[in-house]
Amino acid sequence: MPVWDDLVGQERVQTQLAAAARDADALVTAVTDGTEPPAANKMTHAWLFTGPPGSGRSTAARAFAAALQCTSPDRALGGEPGCGFCDGCHTTVVGTHSDVQIIRTDLLSIGVKETRDLVRKAQLSPAVGRWQVIIMEDADRLTEGAGNVLLKAVEEPAPRTVWLLCAPSLEDVLPTIRSRCRHLTLRTPSVEAVAEVLVRRDGIEPAAAAAAARATQGHIGRARRLATDAAARARRAAVLKLPLRVEDVGGCLKAAQELVDAAAEDAKQVAEEVDGKETEDLRAALGAGAGAGSRMPRGTAGVMKELEDRQKRRRTRTQRDSLDLALTELTGFYRDVLALQLGSSVAIANEEIRPDLDRIARASGPERTLRRIESIIVCRDALDRNVAPLLAVEAMTMSLRAG
Repeated sequence: MPVWDDLVGQERVQTQLAAAARDADALVTAVTDGTEPPAANKMTHAWLFTGPPGSGRSTAARAFAAALQCTSPDRALGGEPGCGFCDGCHTTVVGTHSDVQIIRTDLLSIGVKETRDLVRKAQLSPAVGRWQVIIMEDADRLTEGAGNVLLKAVEEPAPRTVWLLCAPSLEDVLPTIRSRCRHLTLRTPSVEAVAEVLVRRDGIEPAAAAAAARATQGHIGRARRLATDAAARARRAAVLKLPLRVEDVGGCLKAAQELVDAAAEDAKQVAEEVDGKETEDLRAALGAGAGAGSRMPRGTAGVMKELEDRQKRRRTRTQRDSLDLALTELTGFYRDVLALQLGSSVAIANEEIRPDLDRIARASGPERTLRRIESIIVCRDALDRNVAPLLAVEAMTMSLRAG
C-alpha cells in the first residue's frame, strides 16, 4: 500500500508532501539525465513538522522520506512516488535504509556532540538512495548549543540532503531554525479515523478500537497501546480512580506516592531490559573479561562513567514520560467532568466510568473543575523544571482536593 496510508486524518499535509515528492523526483531525474530541472519546484531542503502528541509527526516525516527514496518503475509512467512496495520505500519505512538517518532520543535532551556527528554525516552524498534524509523526531529536545550547531547545516545543506524536523509546536524550535524550514502543521485525527486505522492496520476488534480511540481522544500511539496492552489498560484504570481518593490529606499523599512509584517501576523495568546488555556490550568492546566482577582495562573508567550517566538520564526521562501520561489521563477525566457540568454536546472520552464522572460533576462546579485542571498543568510545568516528582505530585493532589 502507498506510504501515505499511514497518515491518519492529514489529507492537506499529504497533498503537500506528495506534490513535493513529485518535484523532488523530477529534480533528481533531471540531474541524473543531465537535463534542465523544472522551473517551478516545490521541493525544499528543510522541513518542520509540528502538531500535538499523537498527530503523527514522525509518521508523516518517515512517509515523506520513503517517497523521496522511492524507486518504483511506475514513476516513469506517471505513478506517484511512495508506492510502499519498492526497496527504497520498504527499507525507509522499516528503518534500515542506509541514506535515511532517524534521530530520536530516550534522554532529556540532544546535546552538541551528537548534533555535530549528525551534521558531519549530513554532508555526505547519498550512498545508494536518491537523497540523504535526516529525520529528527525530537527537535524540541535540542539544547541551545545543539540548535546553533544544527543551524548552519539547515541553512546551507548539501545539494541532495533533506532535513525533516519534528516538534510539538513552532515555539519549541529556535526561531533561527524554524525560519529556514518549510512548516507543516498536523492536527489531531478524529476518533473515527483512529478507530478505522486500528481495525484496518492492526486487526483490532471494532468495539475495542472505538473504545481506545475515544479514550485517547485521537492519539494514535496511545490508542494502539491501550487496545493491545492489558497492563496499559490496568494502569490507566488506576489513574482514573485517583480523583475519588483525594477526599482527605492522607488519601492525597498516598495517591501521590503510588503514582510516583508506578512511574519509577516503569523506569526500572526499562532499565532492567536495556541497561544490563548495554553495560556488558561495552565491557566486551573495551576488552574486559566476562562477568561483572572482572577488571576493566586502564583508561576505560571515563567511558563506563559516561554510559552510567546516560542510563541515569534515560531512567529520569522514562519516569517523567510515565508521569506525564498519567497527568494526561487525569486532564481527560476533568475535561469530561467539565463537559457534564456545562451540559456540553462534546463526546465523553471516559464513558466506561460515567458514574464516577457524574459523582464528581455533581459535587462541585465548573470553576473548581477548571482550577483542578490548572493544578495538573502546574504539576507538568514543575516536572519540566526538574522539581522532585513526589513533591510536585503531592502539591497537585492537595490542589485537586481543595478544588
